[in-house]
Amino acid sequence: MIRKVRIERKTTETEVLIELNLDGSGKGDITSTIPFLDHMLNLFAKHGFFDLVVRSKGDTAIDDHHLAEDLGICLGDAVKQALGSKEGIARYGSALVPMDESLCSVSMDISGRPYLIYHVNFSRAKIGAFDSALLKEFFKSFSDHSGITLHINLLYGKNNHHMAEAVFKAVARALAKAVTLHHRIEGVLSTKGSL
Repeated sequence: MIRKVRIERKTTETEVLIELNLDGSGKGDITSTIPFLDHMLNLFAKHGFFDLVVRSKGDTAIDDHHLAEDLGICLGDAVKQALGSKEGIARYGSALVPMDESLCSVSMDISGRPYLIYHVNFSRAKIGAFDSALLKEFFKSFSDHSGITLHINLLYGKNNHHMAEAVFKAVARALAKAVTLHHRIEGVLSTKGSL
């Protein structure tokens, strides 16, 4: 089974291209035009063992909102398409990841029922030049378009950059577990017979 996809999205506000291989080695080739998100998505690729290519541009002269949201949409679509029928996947994944003084817990269910719980409170509105509120928008779009129930709980932290890193690493590690193919699972892991 090849779990590799290419997603393209073009609107009047943004252009996004994503290539995702769920069974990669952690190679990130990210150029989103939002440097902070480039860093976070490279962490996501590395810690999830996903091969990820991102090329995007948008109306960032206004602000980064449209592009951050559309990146979440496209990454969610890529995960959903790469999983296909979801046969044989573990379905659930969780991770507890420290980043220096920060600690983040992530749990997810590839259920087909998108839902986001996001308990991350940054102490400042900006992480460098990036609006920290856009991370919630990114993960909401990702959850909605991947069909994943996603719980992100930052347990504690002081440095906003470290907090964001802990979030992305924990999401990546939880997703890596959830998409793992298990030889004992026949069909999909659901008593309903579908996800």
